[in-house]
Amino acid sequence: MQESAVKAAKKPAPARPVSQAAPQPAANDEAAPDKDLVRIAALGDLHMKEHAAGYYKELFTELNDTADILCLCGDLTDFGKTIEAENLAEDLRHLKIPSVAVLGNHDYECGQPEEVSRILHQAGVCMLGENAHIHKGIGFAGVKGFGGGFGRRMLGAFGEPMTKAFVKECMDECNKLEIALRSLHTEKKIVLLHYSPVEDTVVGEPEQIYAYLGCSRLAETIDRYEVTAVVHGHAHRGSYRGKTTKGIPVFNVAAGIEKDNGKQYAVLEV
Repeated sequence: MQESAVKAAKKPAPARPVSQAAPQPAANDEAAPDKDLVRIAALGDLHMKEHAAGYYKELFTELNDTADILCLCGDLTDFGKTIEAENLAEDLRHLKIPSVAVLGNHDYECGQPEEVSRILHQAGVCMLGENAHIHKGIGFAGVKGFGGGFGRRMLGAFGEPMTKAFVKECMDECNKLEIALRSLHTEKKIVLLHYSPVEDTVVGEPEQIYAYLGCSRLAETIDRYEVTAVVHGHAHRGSYRGKTTKGIPVFNVAAGIEKDNGKQYAVLEV
């Protein structure tokens, strides 16, 4: 059940990634851990396969003791097949904490993203879009996003209809994200994407494909709101950390990216 929204009173502290060997305060240390912090696990690019039922069972079981909520950042299935979504849904039954998710490009491959979303929703996942979600006073907004490139090399809506359609796809995703963010009045907000909103976190991928990995238009939308952190996937060989022009931290949580905690997933304390 969603908790009531809390109107922003001050600018929230930035999200803090959990490291593999985070220092623990001594017994008489006055700086005790903040019990109000919420542990947000984030993971993208699971690519559940047709014959891989049970693959994520142990990971989801582990997360029950590691985090308070799980963010799934797209490419949840390998080809968007019904059986792949059903396999993931079965594994998700071992997850006892809430979860929110967006789809990725792979989830569209079979032309039935709505069915993939329906199956995962039935398994208890809150599928984001124009609708936002609130958990423990933190707002969650998310969309798939789309490509288009970054900064001065960002593709413009000029020329052939197909080029304009490509740009419009990202603009439509930005509009959906804006609707969700506008509905949130929480002090802290987390944005989920599949595509990256910044170039920083795709560094490591071939430069020739940057335009297909994300778009600065997403960051322009995010920077209009007091967002605490952004998590995304898609760039399997990219970089873990980045930030928007406004300084909002961005984390690439694709499964193959090395995280501070040494796990497939990242954990942010918010």
